[in-house]
Amino acid sequence: MLESLVESWQINHRVTLRLLNALSEDALHATLSTRGGRDVARQLAHIHEIRLTFAEITSKANRLAKLPHFAKGETPSKKRLESALDISAQAIEKTIHESWANGGKTPGFKRGLMPLIGYLIAHESHHRGSILLTLKQTGHQLSDELKWGLWDWAHI
Repeated sequence: MLESLVESWQINHRVTLRLLNALSEDALHATLSTRGGRDVARQLAHIHEIRLTFAEITSKANRLAKLPHFAKGETPSKKRLESALDISAQAIEKTIHESWANGGKTPGFKRGLMPLIGYLIAHESHHRGSILLTLKQTGHQLSDELKWGLWDWAHI
């Protein structure tokens, strides 16, 4: 069961990276906001920040690790996003292993490990959908292979 949970988290992470890696630098700056809302890069940075928030409140090792955060409103490059997302995915894996060893209890998230990972995957899926909509409405073309491939968890 632990291996399946870790694998589900890793697949979710690979899906996010697959989307990121398909984007041009121009696409990272796409936004539908007229009032300073998040562009695509900032939505991906937000995913990283939410991962870190939960990684740090649910794991002593993560709190002590001094994980890299983005400044509020920062629009990071593709390279920095990929590196940060890898780090935050590993931090969540650390939370999974620590929580599993603690009977699924997670400090700072009273419902426990399984609902936490469910929440994180749902949160990231929401933002991936928002990113796809933003890209579509701002004229950035993505291949059907990518759009459908994001849901092909059997092969990613």
